[in-house]
Amino acid sequence: MKDADFFALAVKASEKSYSPYSNFKVGAVLLTKDGQIFTGCNIENASYSLTMCAERTAFFKAVSSGFRDFKAIAIAGSSDGDFSKPCIPCGACLQVMAELCDDNFMIVLADGVYRLSEFLPKRFTL
Repeated sequence: MKDADFFALAVKASEKSYSPYSNFKVGAVLLTKDGQIFTGCNIENASYSLTMCAERTAFFKAVSSGFRDFKAIAIAGSSDGDFSKPCIPCGACLQVMAELCDDNFMIVLADGVYRLSEFLPKRFTL
């Protein structure tokens, strides 16, 4: 799948966002190594600490469905419908990626493709 097509799926996933407080819609599409796709969107809550990011939603759906080998994730976010700026994963999402993915895991953003190791070079692992 082309990076642009993969990113477009993340934009589409953002349409399901529940973000009445920030109005910042985020969508994520997670690709397993065997070609399965899991989508996620951000889901906000009036108690902000209970908000769930799109990336973690996609990962948790995949893991709870029995998948553990991941290849890439595309992430798109916007408050005004312009998805041309990169939506960088937060620290919590990067830590979940660190737990479940290797350093070569690909992160597709509006401005290009990155490896997990570029965002989290000294990640916490046990």
